[in-house]
Amino acid sequence: MAFILLIETATASCSIAIAQDEKVLAVKELHEKNIHASQITLFIADVLKDASLTFKDLNAVAVSKGPGSYTGLRIGVSTAKGICFALDIPMIGISTLEAMASALVSKSLAQEYYCPMIDARRMEVYTAMYDSDLNEVLPVEAKIVDSDSYNEQLNTRKIIFFGDGAIKCTEFLANPNATVKTDFINSARHLAKLALRRYNSKEFEDLAYFEPYYLKDFLILKPRTL
Repeated sequence: MAFILLIETATASCSIAIAQDEKVLAVKELHEKNIHASQITLFIADVLKDASLTFKDLNAVAVSKGPGSYTGLRIGVSTAKGICFALDIPMIGISTLEAMASALVSKSLAQEYYCPMIDARRMEVYTAMYDSDLNEVLPVEAKIVDSDSYNEQLNTRKIIFFGDGAIKCTEFLANPNATVKTDFINSARHLAKLALRRYNSKEFEDLAYFEPYYLKDFLILKPRTL
């Protein structure tokens, strides 16, 4: 039996959960931009209390490692590292996109493809595509979506597009085989199954060298001068 703290901060969601193996015991989350730094430690304290646990009960920390928001990822990963260093417990890094796909695959028996999308500004998204066994059909990439982007896959298979990036791409996904879910919200609870799998197989991160998976370099733009 393992108690794993789950941290999801790669998108606008600030979401924290506690799982006993795959069973989620408590969740605290808020889907709102720019709150991660102020709320993450408070949410961690809340879920521990709700689950009647203390930090000493934790066996590992799993964190959504990206791609996603640069700032959100830094906050989530640095918090996970701090807890793991302090408690001398392992840290588990989980692809944000794979965790998103896992959330939908577990609810469907159909042989569909799953295409999570995270908004990366303008018409660009962070995305990948998975089959019902979470095998990659298309690799993780930063992609500019247009009306021809997924024709090859849509000609042969039904695809579910979801995440905040998919919502803005709806007009380019007008195909009978395409379904766009507009109600998907990232949650730490989506990490539970993958976290346990990696915990049991001892797939842990090196705390000293681990960095979030940003996918693209962070750019600081100078403000325009009038």
